[in-house]
Amino acid sequence: MTAPQHRTPEPMWNAWGTAAEAEPLPEHLRALLTDALGVPRRDTPSVPRDQVRIRESALPDVARASIQDIVGAEHLHTDEHTRLLHTGGKSTPDLLRRRSGDADEAPDAVVRPGSHEETELVLRACARHRVAVIAFGGGTSVVGGVSPDRSALSVVLALDLARLDRLLELDTESGTATLQAGLRGPEAERLLRARGCTLGHFPQSFEYASIGGFAATRSSGQASAGYGRFDDMVLDLRVATPRGTLRPGRAPASAAGPDLRQLFLGSEGAFGVVTEVTVRVRPAPAETRHEAWSFPDFATGTAALRKLAQTGALPSVARLSDETETGLNLASSEVGESAPSGGCLAVTTYEGTAEHVEARHSEVAELLRAAGGSSLGAEPADSWDRGRFHAPYLRDALLDVNTLAETLETATTWSNLDRTYQAVHGALTESLGQQGTPPLVMCHVSHIYPTGASLYFTVACARAADPVAQWQHAKRAASDAIASVGATITHHHAVGSDHRDWMVEEVGELGLDVLRAVKETVDPEGVLNPGKLLPPK
Repeated sequence: MTAPQHRTPEPMWNAWGTAAEAEPLPEHLRALLTDALGVPRRDTPSVPRDQVRIRESALPDVARASIQDIVGAEHLHTDEHTRLLHTGGKSTPDLLRRRSGDADEAPDAVVRPGSHEETELVLRACARHRVAVIAFGGGTSVVGGVSPDRSALSVVLALDLARLDRLLELDTESGTATLQAGLRGPEAERLLRARGCTLGHFPQSFEYASIGGFAATRSSGQASAGYGRFDDMVLDLRVATPRGTLRPGRAPASAAGPDLRQLFLGSEGAFGVVTEVTVRVRPAPAETRHEAWSFPDFATGTAALRKLAQTGALPSVARLSDETETGLNLASSEVGESAPSGGCLAVTTYEGTAEHVEARHSEVAELLRAAGGSSLGAEPADSWDRGRFHAPYLRDALLDVNTLAETLETATTWSNLDRTYQAVHGALTESLGQQGTPPLVMCHVSHIYPTGASLYFTVACARAADPVAQWQHAKRAASDAIASVGATITHHHAVGSDHRDWMVEEVGELGLDVLRAVKETVDPEGVLNPGKLLPPK
């Protein structure tokens, strides 16, 4: 239907986003690291690009010829630069390895099919030639979801969906849109807004992540309270597999057996490559209003959010920071006299018609006041909104100054929320403290449901001699803590390779057998993103 007019700038190979947006850490925050965490004042920059070690491409000539016959030679790349840009995702361990000069896990080639049919033919060719295939959208995975795994297959191809970048159909009567999987978040929103619609899906990865990636990871955007998770929005998928095509959606609701869409939503390219997604869209909001609130403590704030979720009086965005995150955010922002002197900061956003915004804001405000909240007006929430897509750049600035910074998330029921918070906070504090690097651990709730909520942790501490091993030790401790209290191992970051060892706690041995049976059916040669989602037997 519509071809995009703008292209996403080329991302950095060793950091989040683009070089134009990156900034050094402000001096007052660097001083805070030294004073509060004892971080030795030492620069730890990335190695220059010319010092990066990239493995030679091992793509066999016969496989190269087969793939070139499908997509054309101009769309199959084995040069070092393109392969480096498709080397892993954007987790802190991913970046630490590349910043140290290690890009040994680079794929052997990058292919860019131009259609669903070409995608399916490439998968069939890779199955014949025993070449692993990693579906690559925006490359924003933070759980090892797009990192090559050569334990079973020695040759790896990154299947970049960037050419599948169109809005194919918009049905304004039904409120649905069909989008190709390689379309990036901002371009998808631009195309929809031009027709008076919005998807309403704005995860922190929005500027670089793709529609296919949203589906393949069960992404959850910041406005999930108002618009729902991405998997809630999906009506239909078009999925290419080495054995053919699946279209597991037909109507808004169906009783025709189990919902096969759910096999591919969250499958991370291990069961097939999503090439098209039909989603629910809504009218673009005529008005947007922000309001911040202060609560005396995290427990009071979470109880207030629970009240909103269980009464159905939900703003589009409902977010609550704990005391530590609130304090740090205030130390690094300029919100003036409207800033609270302590406690916990909550952010709310309202979108829709002017009448809807006014009515919903009044309802929510009454509930939050009754639950112990104090309104701070719009500015602290406006400040958060202005900077939310820039936050990942702060992580890179911290890595430049001898500081390890990373995130993890989970979700659980309201009755188990504090227990989960304490368990994960304690595991991170103990693990990193035992390594001689006591951390700052922050947390916020960013997604709420009638039965529970997410918990999103951010961790910062001094770097150890081996920061990758340092974080892996802490992440294992936190993941064990999450499993021990019955929370989910991931709410919206997906499984990838980082969480796969805890999948048995998540779904049980029989559940894993079911998933393995699906994998064997659609991918008998095991070429689709091996090593992800499913732990080895």
